[in-house]
Amino acid sequence: MADQYDVIVLGSGPGGYVAAIRCAQLGLKTAIVERELLGGICLNWGCIPTKALLRSAEVLNHMKHAASYGLAADNIRADLDAVVKRSRGVAKQLNQGVTHLMKKNKITVHMGTGVLTSPTSIEVTGDKGTETISAKHVIVATGARARDLPFAKADGNRVWTYRHAMTPKELPSKLLVIGSGAIGIEFASFYNDMGADVTVVEMLDRVVPVEDADVSAFLEKALTKQGMKIMTGAGVESLAVSANGVKAKIKAKDGKVIDGDYSHVIVAVGIVPNTENIGLEAQGVKMERGFIQIDGYGRTGAKGLWAIGDVTPGPWLAHKASHEGVIAAEAIAAELGNKDVHPHPMDRANIPGCTYCHPQIASVGLTEAKAKEAGYTVKAGTFPFIGNGKAIALGEPEGFVKTVFDAKTGELLGAHMIGAEVTEMIQGFVVGKTLETTEAELMHTVFPHPTISESMHESVLAAYGRALHI
Repeated sequence: MADQYDVIVLGSGPGGYVAAIRCAQLGLKTAIVERELLGGICLNWGCIPTKALLRSAEVLNHMKHAASYGLAADNIRADLDAVVKRSRGVAKQLNQGVTHLMKKNKITVHMGTGVLTSPTSIEVTGDKGTETISAKHVIVATGARARDLPFAKADGNRVWTYRHAMTPKELPSKLLVIGSGAIGIEFASFYNDMGADVTVVEMLDRVVPVEDADVSAFLEKALTKQGMKIMTGAGVESLAVSANGVKAKIKAKDGKVIDGDYSHVIVAVGIVPNTENIGLEAQGVKMERGFIQIDGYGRTGAKGLWAIGDVTPGPWLAHKASHEGVIAAEAIAAELGNKDVHPHPMDRANIPGCTYCHPQIASVGLTEAKAKEAGYTVKAGTFPFIGNGKAIALGEPEGFVKTVFDAKTGELLGAHMIGAEVTEMIQGFVVGKTLETTEAELMHTVFPHPTISESMHESVLAAYGRALHI
């Protein structure tokens, strides 16, 4: 079969559509296959619409505390239907934006379910029937879905995944959130701000367990202060779902089993890669726990077949998928003879993570504990927002910035933040890590005043006993 395209991308999430655009920019004839909505889960049902929901909750929270800013706001209430409608409108706008980008970059879109018939050919079944398309290279970017609990299948009524939680039919009165990773904590934060009585159950010994221990401890204290009930070292043993609610049996840290009644449950216990039923088994691709194993450029080991994003090992983040998409596109272009591209493999140590709860969390690199486990002698500095003038002026004095350095070389090993707008600030440290900066360059950097970002500078100074404002 003659190749119809240079590259076909299977899946149009933040990894897939970015890979397709970069391929097209490099002069490659490109197609994309999508079974549902351009933009994938992230844009339509994940990252973007959840941030719209959280923004509404943030504004509501500010309005409830208007008096602390010298303002009066009476009879404040949330219109859940309007909040959800706004969120869906944001997703729709961006979906249309991706559609425009496909046309602008002359990328052919095949709507339908794609199945690999060889490493470089795909059978697409859609509304208009079935067709087989082929290319010199194929990039698998089919993403992932929420993991179900074996005893608690999501039904969309009482037991929800993130997707159900984004378009609720009603506001939960008493909500149980199982799992305290980014997805679980973000929805816990949203529904708590909206007025639900929220309980979070985490099987590990602290919330947001991938974060630095100091961040976890601070977040648990903040969420408890906001009225949430946090149960760590605990597990849900069973759920009994009825038309009126959910009865849960929760094994607490002390081993006692607690009975709880809830109106709704959100299950946020991880993801499952969408690697079944797409023809991978016959292509000789190496898999581990369902995830496609790749090299630093996205090669799978099957000639011409590449993979990026949530179908590959973590971290499972949209920006990691997008960056992998660019790397794979440039590596493919180089293989096809383009001498002007020089792809670099993904450095997972420099991938930031952000959680948009209230307060926000952002981090990059090693935690203090992980740095010590890796054999480093560390210098760590922490600077609290209460010492930052801008944070106090904003009425957001809760939070801190923590930096971790190699005591021998001064290399920045990691940065960890919790508080207002830290998801916008973390990129400064990401750039620093990518440039292999040391404490000296960061100390010599001039930070604008007054900004919360000055806390970044102070945390570096604090690691070396030179903090100025505390």
